[in-house]
Amino acid sequence: LATLEAPSPAGRAPAAREAPPAPPAPAPPAAEQAAAQPTVQTPPGAAGAGGPEGALPVYGNISALSKIFNPDIAAIGNFIGATGTNEVENRPALSMDEAEFSFQAIVDPFGRADFFVSAGPEEIELEEGYLTLTALPGGLLAKVGKMKAQFGRTNTLHPHQLPFIDQPLMLQNVLGSEEGLNDSGVSVSKLLLNPWFFLEATGEVYKGDNATFRSYTRSDVTWLGRLRGYRDLTESTNLDLGTSIAFGRNELGDNSRTRLVGVDATLRYRPLRRAIYKRLLARTEFVWNRASLTPDDGAELATTAFGMYAGGEYKFARRWIAGARYDYAERVFDPSLKDKAASALLTFWPSEFSQVRGQYRRVKYAEGHTSNEVLFQFLFSIGAHGAHIF
Repeated sequence: LATLEAPSPAGRAPAAREAPPAPPAPAPPAAEQAAAQPTVQTPPGAAGAGGPEGALPVYGNISALSKIFNPDIAAIGNFIGATGTNEVENRPALSMDEAEFSFQAIVDPFGRADFFVSAGPEEIELEEGYLTLTALPGGLLAKVGKMKAQFGRTNTLHPHQLPFIDQPLMLQNVLGSEEGLNDSGVSVSKLLLNPWFFLEATGEVYKGDNATFRSYTRSDVTWLGRLRGYRDLTESTNLDLGTSIAFGRNELGDNSRTRLVGVDATLRYRPLRRAIYKRLLARTEFVWNRASLTPDDGAELATTAFGMYAGGEYKFARRWIAGARYDYAERVFDPSLKDKAASALLTFWPSEFSQVRGQYRRVKYAEGHTSNEVLFQFLFSIGAHGAHIF
């Protein structure tokens, strides 16, 4: 009995009389939330200097829910410099040519909105602003607002999307300005399903207020149609073909008529295993502009101007691209005046958010002037800029 009553060597009750440990109490909901809260690790050495230790909570965490009502916002800078001689185009030696601001967001389950504001040296304007309706019956896709017309390939591109620093002469001479066809209107497109290739048809109607078309009454709208076909030739090569037509009034008066016809082709080669190092893109585009005027005596006066360009770019290293382009363009109201140009380009692409370009450009103008210029460009972007159309 004395032996049993004696204390154990550790000074505590025998193991037979030890009660099992009670399970820990469940953490209160507040503690669970604190455990799930994002944390950041304290920098090394902070504790030794009298600072906090371990992981610290992060307050003001931005989640998808907290920005659901905010659009994706981005800004793109386009800085261009020039040296050499050009007696026709008075381009400054150094210029912040454009800053583009984009605001893009889903409006509701039925559509999304895209706004692009362009700020240049002299003015700020709405470059594009439209609503895309994505849930229409019959597989239709519609856009309503101010936008670039789906005529050809180059007309649909913003300046920072161009593969060269300058615009092809075709836009200035045949379409009337470097802005091309950009107007307020409605666009409806539909995929034409077939077992052979991708085929898309687009129909558009515009107000008729740009350098090519004019509107004198409400019925003087501009009509446009485009048919685009795409096919993969191999796993690394594809071909993209398109044809476009547009017609409406022009600046000569309400008895005038302008008809545009365009054809474009794009060939892409991008080997899958070497895609980040090798790529080839070749593109050409042809446009005819027939401008006519019918006076009161009924004798139609008409001219037809033609413009084209052919060029390509080759990615020969991960961040380096070389390109070349040839231009030919007649003047709309005097096709006997012809401008020709040739360009060579080298692009360094540090990342998806910046580009540095250098371009040699030689232009032979119809008036007899010949220009020799070297252009350089810095492109840089910040924010969530949406993907470009393929």
